[in-house]
Amino acid sequence: MSDLSDRIAANLRRERERRDLSVSELARRAKVAKATVSQLENGGGNPSVETLWALASALEITFADFVDEDAHSPTLIRAGEASTAVASSASEYVAVLLSASPPHARRDIYLLSAEPGQPRRSDPHPRGTVEHVVLVSGRGLVGPADAPYELSPGDYLSYAGDSPHIFEALTPGMSAVCVIESR
Repeated sequence: MSDLSDRIAANLRRERERRDLSVSELARRAKVAKATVSQLENGGGNPSVETLWALASALEITFADFVDEDAHSPTLIRAGEASTAVASSASEYVAVLLSASPPHARRDIYLLSAEPGQPRRSDPHPRGTVEHVVLVSGRGLVGPADAPYELSPGDYLSYAGDSPHIFEALTPGMSAVCVIESR
């Protein structure tokens, strides 16, 4: 079983049981085969985006509730290594959830750019702040000031923004998308 299959299995079973639904009733509401639900709850199968959306709708949860892992900081996902990629059965489309927004959170989105030289050192933001960075171009050191990560284009990193952190260009033309989440 893959990490993604394990997460889908655990989250699907938890949400179904939370609503006191049988496998048959969930399958009926989602308009998917009972065997599909059973297989997914046992960590098998290779669900399409459409199947997960149908199950999420029937359970009145978000797609992200199936694939998101517990938040911990920092989280690094290298380009092309995301374990939450779910393909469509109807088109050449893949959804990769990097991070789901927790309830009652606020997110601001920034496009950052930097050049080699003096790194941007940030003081801690308010308690509970998390920063999410996807490097677009160049290479850089990003994350906790005492242990930053070297990122390349396409890499994703989340880390606690409520402790000192750094954004340093290692090559000219470094740019990134940064989402700051506060609660």
